[in-house]
Amino acid sequence: MTANDANTATYAGEKTLTEDGRKIIEETEVDAVNASFASIMKNHKPNPWGKGHLQLYALATVCFLNSTMSGFDGSLMGSINALPNYTRYYNLPNTGTASTGIIFAIFQVGQMCAALFVWVADWLGRRWLIFIGTAGVVVGTVVTSTATTLPTFIGGRFLLSFFAQLACSASPLYLVEVAPPQYRGTLAGMYNTFYYMGSILATSSVYGAHKHHSNSNMDWRLPLWLQMVCPGVVCFVILFFPESPRWLIARDRHEEARAFLVKHHANGDANHPLIALEMYEMQESLRKDPVSGWRNYFDLRVLFKTRARRYRTMLNMTFAWFGQFSGNNVVSYYLPQLASNVGITSTDTKLILNIGYAVEGYIFATAGARLHDVFGRRKMLLSATAGLIISLAIAAGTAAGYVNTGSKTSSSASIGFIFVFGAIFAFGFTAMQPIYPAEVMANDMRAKGMGTYKIVGGAAGFVNTFAAPIALSNIGYWFYVFFVFWDVFEFAFMYFFFVETKGLTLEEMDDIFEAKNPRKASTEKKKVKVCTVLGEDGKIEQDFVGKVDA
Repeated sequence: MTANDANTATYAGEKTLTEDGRKIIEETEVDAVNASFASIMKNHKPNPWGKGHLQLYALATVCFLNSTMSGFDGSLMGSINALPNYTRYYNLPNTGTASTGIIFAIFQVGQMCAALFVWVADWLGRRWLIFIGTAGVVVGTVVTSTATTLPTFIGGRFLLSFFAQLACSASPLYLVEVAPPQYRGTLAGMYNTFYYMGSILATSSVYGAHKHHSNSNMDWRLPLWLQMVCPGVVCFVILFFPESPRWLIARDRHEEARAFLVKHHANGDANHPLIALEMYEMQESLRKDPVSGWRNYFDLRVLFKTRARRYRTMLNMTFAWFGQFSGNNVVSYYLPQLASNVGITSTDTKLILNIGYAVEGYIFATAGARLHDVFGRRKMLLSATAGLIISLAIAAGTAAGYVNTGSKTSSSASIGFIFVFGAIFAFGFTAMQPIYPAEVMANDMRAKGMGTYKIVGGAAGFVNTFAAPIALSNIGYWFYVFFVFWDVFEFAFMYFFFVETKGLTLEEMDDIFEAKNPRKASTEKKKVKVCTVLGEDGKIEQDFVGKVDA
């Protein structure tokens, strides 16, 4: 018997009863940031394949289609921009200009405008905002698909982007609040991975339409019509879904909230300890900081009125900018032009590259969504940012080699490292893009915080996509170099300020942000002794004896 075993045996032998006389059945130690939740997961972890969980996964999958809708547009315009019929119809030049940029950038303008109305999710609920958004996208799709002039086309894209933003803001908000805390990174994180499913569908549809209708405008109009499929499905079923338990508690509908947690977090076990913990934390959090009423929906002081709230909002806004301004938009929107820069001129080859980029992104983003719950947000984001720096630096160097020497080897290597960049970004960033900004916000801040996230992200995307075609035409591979240095800054900022959210309920993060150094508090694990005891009524209970000295 080791010394540690002897100490454990001695402790158990000496204290078989608690101070109030209850019998100790078992003693264990939990090493975690929050011992209450960690202990429940260690001893009473719900079956992730239980009926309630499976039903929740089905609900989430329908919400994922809103991300597919967003990804469809992201790759649709990049692919259509490579089609001669499209550029000829609207008299667009083959090289990037302000006209090309505004067609892409108007999407960010619409998103920023719509972000001012995300607070409707606090008023009507998460489901109704998703419904309004998806219904509006269907209308916007009709306008763009039938547009005969460029101004009408741009106006249709604004309309489409406005309503898409409402749906795509409410969806991660809903998913973060309904996901079980132990799988929040995976379940909610899977939302953004379906962006790549949209990319795959868009690029494949453009490729197929171009192959069979290359002599008519159907090669770009048909994919535009297909953009309404995913939002149409969500619009049809979303109002049949249960509402977020946190929104229900904020509306004093406690029994409905509890019923949701029992069904979907505990697979129908009404006595599961996780239910009591979650209900208590939600009720206390919303009692102290209730969700805004209609009189102060536009009052943004809730985002800045204390040091802790300013720290939360800082993380929300910086991650919004980083998610759109790390070099990723340049690659995803302008991959065909990037291919031209390194000597690939075939339209079919450019479309196939777009499809391959999307497939690669989906595979790596899906793996990353799961691993965010294994390794944590900080480790994943920091390692991914380091990878972005290296891959972009090599891509810039190899592109320079092609431009200066005409080397086919350099051309192939540059495209190869663009794909490496895409894989790394998808692995570390994609799953967390809409999720981390929602996680770090308190319950009464979350809807407005998602609006702030979308405004900042839209501003970053607007600057990026409007400037990108001009920059790529004029400075080529030096555009990569700029993002290399920017990503170095991102790495340093994340290291010193980003908090860890893995293994915590949304309400447990309140204590993290009240700490003097939230980043340090979020990574500082405590070892706590937990006793399983027999209560007076014969039920098994748990007591936390106290912190164990290292």
